[in-house]
Amino acid sequence: MLIRSTWALKVAEPTSLPRSYSLGLVKLLHQHSGIEMGSEQIPATACSSLLGSVGASGDFVTFYPESLYQLSLCGLREDVSKAIAFLNLSPTLEFLGARFEVMERTDETTSYEELYTALVVNEPEPIRRFELQFFTPTAFTQNRLYVPLPLPALMFRSWLERWNHFAPVYLGGDELIGYLSEAVAVTRHNIQTRSFQVHQGRITGFIGTVTLQVPQRFDPLLANVANLLVSYAQFCGTGMKTRLGMGQTKMENKE
Repeated sequence: MLIRSTWALKVAEPTSLPRSYSLGLVKLLHQHSGIEMGSEQIPATACSSLLGSVGASGDFVTFYPESLYQLSLCGLREDVSKAIAFLNLSPTLEFLGARFEVMERTDETTSYEELYTALVVNEPEPIRRFELQFFTPTAFTQNRLYVPLPLPALMFRSWLERWNHFAPVYLGGDELIGYLSEAVAVTRHNIQTRSFQVHQGRITGFIGTVTLQVPQRFDPLLANVANLLVSYAQFCGTGMKTRLGMGQTKMENKE
């Protein structure tokens, strides 16, 4: 089971939190869900920060009563997804002295088997164009450096690593990444760099839209595997620190 739960939140008055609030928020959500945090090499959750219009000043961000905010929490493993499904944040979410009113909740659920069967086993007409939206700063680690760029090899590696770790179906390793790197190109993007506060430091990532294209000359099966991993990215996120709020990814359309 895979789940993506999204809550709509509001504040009654202007509310300030430190830029590094994400860690406190994620700890609270894991605690309320009964999900262990910190012992996994590959986290079984992906969480957004509080998405919406905020003011920034120094080391703080401010949330406003006239704005609506979104919070998403995804589960990548059966037991974790079930725990998230039973998580009840109503009527208020309170942490670090802030109080958010929970307005509504929506859940998107599927499974590894459903995704794999629908997008690969059934051999659908291949989709060769994907438009991705990155809502929170997205970055990768390579040779001990942070890479804030939507390089196809790095994106597909991050998705494939999580898929192979949690899914019952193994897709492949470095050879598959090599094929995907040759077959998938970035044809358009509108991205900007943004910093993400982690503990006492900051990581630079990118946000915005990225269009990926698989040319007609490449095998339909490869296009379908690319579609599978892009679809999975909406649950697992992209790149590093996805449990803390980085790499939140949505597929805008596919053709």
